[in-house]
Amino acid sequence: MRIIDFHTHAFPDPVAQRIMPKLNEEAESPAVLDGTLSSLLASMDKAAIEKAVLGSIATKPEQFKPILKWSKAIASERILPFPSVLPADPQAVERAYIIAEEGFKGIKLHPQFQGFRLDDEPLFPFFKALEQTGLLVLMHTGFDMAFERIRVADPVRIVKVLDAFPDLKLITTHFGAWKDWDEVRKHLLGKPIYTDVSYSIQFMPKEEARELVLGHPRDYVLFGTDSPWAGQRETIEYVRSLELGPEWERSVFFDNAARLLGIE
Repeated sequence: MRIIDFHTHAFPDPVAQRIMPKLNEEAESPAVLDGTLSSLLASMDKAAIEKAVLGSIATKPEQFKPILKWSKAIASERILPFPSVLPADPQAVERAYIIAEEGFKGIKLHPQFQGFRLDDEPLFPFFKALEQTGLLVLMHTGFDMAFERIRVADPVRIVKVLDAFPDLKLITTHFGAWKDWDEVRKHLLGKPIYTDVSYSIQFMPKEEARELVLGHPRDYVLFGTDSPWAGQRETIEYVRSLELGPEWERSVFFDNAARLLGIE
């Protein structure tokens, strides 16, 4: 079965060597890879993953150009980079159009690391630009282990943004809200809102994870791992252990991602 991992991260080697120790200190469990592109590709080989979306996170306006340059350098048949823009950047709207013009399929955003609430109205011109460009928006949603548990990207805010921008191609990560899945059940489950299973379903009893996945529209669930924070092969095995059935597995592992990414 063909597999696309819709949610991975890696860094230039010098950056990975510098920041991974700090990120590991903040994490509930250490990363399983070293944060380099070579380790991600080796993991993909072991897990028989065909392609991976690789998201970067800009935490300062001046990081936009280096991230864009690196994303262009690593783009390949197997690695599909999603560059990043700091939403508070005065040039955020312009830079969204640059990402689209450079041929990238999407953008990665993280409210906690980038310091915004998902439904902050000053961000709406930026969201409008993302909607108009058709960029896929891989958005961290829910809490984050490195930050205080304040709802800045929760299901209520997700619904508000999608009501304002119905054509925004938003992918909510960690099954809609990391470690806030009761709110997901109340506000997102069963709605045509894209979500990935990255670093989420393995935190639940299998029956609960299976119920959550099957309770969502089949065409809107994507396979993702959040590598290097979770093992790719192990996440695949966990999804398969849920016994979703062959049609569900094809949709989750490949078809839904391929459709969004324009892959035959």
